[in-house]
Amino acid sequence: MPEIAEIARITHFLRQHLVGRKISKVVAQDDSNVFGKVGTSAAAFQEALKGKRVVSAGNQGKYFWLELDASPHPVMHLGMTGWVHIRGVQTEYNRYAEKTKGADKDAWPPRFWKFHLETEVEKDGDNLPVCVAYTDARRFGRIRLVDCPGPEIRSHSPLVENGPDPVVDRARFTEDYLRQKMGARHVPIKALLLDQAMISGIGNWVGDEIMYQAALHPEQYSDDFSDAEITRLYRAICYVCDTAVEKLGDSEQFPKDWLFEHRWGKGKKDATKTLPNGERLVFITVGGRTSCIVPSRQKKTGRVAGGIKEEPESEAEPKPKAKRSVVKTETIEKKSRYFAGDEGSAAGGVAKQDEPLKKKAKTTASGADKSKPLKAMADSDPKAGARKSKERGTIAAAPPDTSRRRSARIAKTVSE
Repeated sequence: MPEIAEIARITHFLRQHLVGRKISKVVAQDDSNVFGKVGTSAAAFQEALKGKRVVSAGNQGKYFWLELDASPHPVMHLGMTGWVHIRGVQTEYNRYAEKTKGADKDAWPPRFWKFHLETEVEKDGDNLPVCVAYTDARRFGRIRLVDCPGPEIRSHSPLVENGPDPVVDRARFTEDYLRQKMGARHVPIKALLLDQAMISGIGNWVGDEIMYQAALHPEQYSDDFSDAEITRLYRAICYVCDTAVEKLGDSEQFPKDWLFEHRWGKGKKDATKTLPNGERLVFITVGGRTSCIVPSRQKKTGRVAGGIKEEPESEAEPKPKAKRSVVKTETIEKKSRYFAGDEGSAAGGVAKQDEPLKKKAKTTASGADKSKPLKAMADSDPKAGARKSKERGTIAAAPPDTSRRRSARIAKTVSE
């Protein structure tokens, strides 16, 4: 998921290529998730942007926006897989660019686009329009319109509900602010860092890096740290966020001693399980998110949340869900005279069929299956003497035992 550094990267390129330009063309798809879930539509978005000039671009945490020369203004969130592309410019960081290589790399608009726009040709410029597109494969991104004066965008929803950005709002994000928020909550510290209402922009990988650099355990409750540990945590937040934003989210330029280079191996058989210095990597779940820690470095010094278990280091085969049992049963050669149709199968061996396992069949010594209704048994052989029932669902009477009558007649004849 794009976090504080990736959003700063996109804002950087928008300022570099789009700010100061007038939008001449806008095409948007009416996506019920990206637009609809935040109360706008593709038609409203097109109308709001067409013919407007982009005055500035800004960002706060995981949100970024365009300030136009007239309201409303678009405020955007990239969700899980969103990105902003500029034709002819690699806005993606290297890892993202490598994943998107393919036959459609140069196609415009790019795959999974939700809107794309084009600017007017400037007379005193390079006589080329700027083309910008917003893409989102999984559709968790959000694009809304905020109707207010441009300088007041951050005073309106959704930005007003979010906490300070550790880089943009350094004057507000102070050590005292962090200490106050930590003392007012009783949650695992990493869960507090990921809460956008507390601090804007910190996501899973940034949170793991902060806890590693601060040498603190992510499970420990936020209100159970010493003053020295809070100071260490604050400095780690500023260091990690400043560095990631300065490098515009390009991991190839991150410091080599960061955890970032080694934390992506969960579930991969060939992944490294230790740092270059031999310290073991462990994955746990904190605040509903997977966390990578180094136990030898990140010690617990206070109370921790209960019920948190270490996750397996390698990907195990998932256990199949319980389903109704289906077994292959064998049709056994039946010697009962009620199964005249089995004579052919007896000569040819055993026939197999798939049948749901309902109830274990009980058989008599002669091999007759008592789990079958007597009606079905009698109907299988007309010679058996079973009378078919006229009413559906009733059980036909069992055929009379003629063997005793035959014996009685033979005995009578002999006696005469």
